[in-house]
Amino acid sequence: MWQSRSRWADWGMVGLLGLVTLVALLAPVLAPYDPVAPVGDLALGPLSPHHLLGTDSIGRDLESRVLFGIRASWLSALAVVLVGLLVGGTVGLVAGAFGGWVDSVLMRGTDLFLAMPGTLVAIAIVSALGPSLVHTLVGISIVWWPYYARIVRGETRALAARPHVEAARLAGVGPVRLLVRHLLPGVVPSAVVSASLDIGNVILLLAGLSFVGLGQQQPAAELGADTAGNLDQLLGQKWVPIIPGLAVLALTLIANLSGDALRRLLGGRS
Repeated sequence: MWQSRSRWADWGMVGLLGLVTLVALLAPVLAPYDPVAPVGDLALGPLSPHHLLGTDSIGRDLESRVLFGIRASWLSALAVVLVGLLVGGTVGLVAGAFGGWVDSVLMRGTDLFLAMPGTLVAIAIVSALGPSLVHTLVGISIVWWPYYARIVRGETRALAARPHVEAARLAGVGPVRLLVRHLLPGVVPSAVVSASLDIGNVILLLAGLSFVGLGQQQPAAELGADTAGNLDQLLGQKWVPIIPGLAVLALTLIANLSGDALRRLLGGRS
């Protein structure tokens, strides 16, 4: 009974992950106002008429800005994780499947990236290219893929030593077919779980870079930038910087809890 309830709770968390993605995609439809234009009185408190979360110091609707901020943060994190998974997963899969000098060359390159402080490298890239959300995504993606390369390579090496893969190799199955048909399906679950657990970390890094002025630029809505840009109101209209900060916290918790739930579900299935 307890295991059944726990499994339903895990599926609920995975469903919440899908719900947040849906909200991010539909933010332009769900937002009641333009997130950039002043639409109400200045600094209205939460639960004000026509403004559920209130307005900021120049009259912009906070609910609309939070929805668009969730859209920017969540979809950006998904993009970084997807690019990292595709690039790192491909490198790890090829290295683990072919071994030999291919493995050595690809993993030495991966180790070179892993030896560098990822956050500092991302900051340096964004500083060189100029502050913007796109440049931030490029900088983070460049330093994020090596982690997936290591994970997928380890899984691939373990799978390559299993009897059914050895039997397929002895039966004359070509390397590409062996990789696609016998190795790739085995590494997908662990790679997907690792990626899901990373969404929260990417959201925090994106918010941190925007907080220091290297991410999305005003007046566009972004949770980290909105928190930093309204810190001067913390002693007065404190809800203005706190609400986007709480949104970052909520997104990170949802991503981490959903990742743990997905790990348990896929682990139980395997």
